[in-house]
Amino acid sequence: MYIPASFSVTDQAVLHDFMERHSFATLVSYDGSEPFASHVPLLLERDVSPHGRILGHIARANPQWKHASGQRVLVMFTGPHAYVSPTWYEAQNAVPTWNYLAVHAYGELRLIDDRERLRDVIRRTVDVYEASMPQPWSIDMPEAEFLDKLLEAIVGFEIDVDRIEGKWKLNQNHDVERRRRVIQALETRNAAEDRQMAKLIANTLPEG
Repeated sequence: MYIPASFSVTDQAVLHDFMERHSFATLVSYDGSEPFASHVPLLLERDVSPHGRILGHIARANPQWKHASGQRVLVMFTGPHAYVSPTWYEAQNAVPTWNYLAVHAYGELRLIDDRERLRDVIRRTVDVYEASMPQPWSIDMPEAEFLDKLLEAIVGFEIDVDRIEGKWKLNQNHDVERRRRVIQALETRNAAEDRQMAKLIANTLPEG
């Protein structure tokens, strides 16, 4: 990922927080002729390797697991984004841009062949995503035979991350006054993501 110095984020705790907060990510591999991507919910184990370990699963019918096993892959975590109009700068020589946050994680993908370990990954995944539900669902609720069939229909994987890149593009390459104008414009828009972006830009200001 192209990351100008002003947009670079290297604090691993910050990057891990982002990965957990935006954990429905894109797994990218190469099938021998072209890139292949799957959109998957993931778990992060922070402390098991220097940069953490990513756990996930895909459908067995998805061919990605066959070619991605043992391959160096890319996982892309994306967050809020917003269009920025040059009219907001109130300056003549300005152009449109797009603000966004993203983390890219790299590492070798390994398949999880052990059935009990796969079951544990699914249990932990469900627990994370069900935690906010009024009455959380558990994988212990279905009948054992039903659950066994579900486990047969998926393939688990793990990635020991060896490199993480973080990019927070929040108008840091513009002066404070221009950033304030962008914040004001975004705060007036209807989309919740625009207002969220306004808060993120505000955090880059000296008083932020």
